[in-house]
Amino acid sequence: MENGARVPVSANDNRDPRTANTLPGGARQTAVPGARPAAAPEKPAPQEPPKAQKPVEPPKAPEPPKEPPKTETPAGPAKDPEPPKKPEEPPKVPEPPKTQEPPKPQEPEKKPEPAKPQEPDWKDLYARLLADFDNFKKRTARDREDTYRYAEAEILKDILPAVDNLALALSNTKNNKDPFVKGVWLVYDTFLSALKEHGAEPFDSIGKPLDTERMEAIAQIPSETVAEGLVSNEVKRGWMLKDKVLRAAQVVMSAGPLNKPADSDAAQGS
Repeated sequence: MENGARVPVSANDNRDPRTANTLPGGARQTAVPGARPAAAPEKPAPQEPPKAQKPVEPPKAPEPPKEPPKTETPAGPAKDPEPPKKPEEPPKVPEPPKTQEPPKPQEPEKKPEPAKPQEPDWKDLYARLLADFDNFKKRTARDREDTYRYAEAEILKDILPAVDNLALALSNTKNNKDPFVKGVWLVYDTFLSALKEHGAEPFDSIGKPLDTERMEAIAQIPSETVAEGLVSNEVKRGWMLKDKVLRAAQVVMSAGPLNKPADSDAAQGS
């Protein structure tokens, strides 16, 4: 088809009649006989162009607080400007109420600790301890010496009854020239010599006042020959072991004459 020729248009063609007969390249269409004309299409409602959105402005920075106007002072040096006030802090959000904890059991009261003792005087304690130890050594040495000196005291004390019996037998003899009596005297003298070698010796108490440390009074009887208050008779002889009493003497004290002169004078005066 040449340029400028008309092209038949069908009745069902929905194109714009103003441009229906136009073909590409500028050719126009011709109506086809017997075909229904195409209905004019409805014009679409014009749409408003979209409005341009306003640009979002960035948030403005908070302006610093304005300084109050300075008031002129009549005289004097200029004062330094006051520092700017801090911006008020936003109100704090109240914290939620805390749950109440159960009460703790009360602890027992602690007793006050006793005061610490002061440090002792070590020099004084040392001196006291040294003196005690010195006394202990002296006492031990004395006890040891006494033990050696009086170790035989118990043995000698057991021999004394035999010596007493020999002395009692010899005191009742009438014939000292009898060989038997002489033999008894020999045994008695042997015992006395042995006791003397060990430091044991008898002591006399007849005619002496009562010595409670060495004598034991068992009776008191009148005596015509011994004054009152003196020892008149000796039942058991006393013995000494060195400077210690081995056995106390058992004595009888004199009560004086039976008929006292004072009593006779009082009888005559009455």
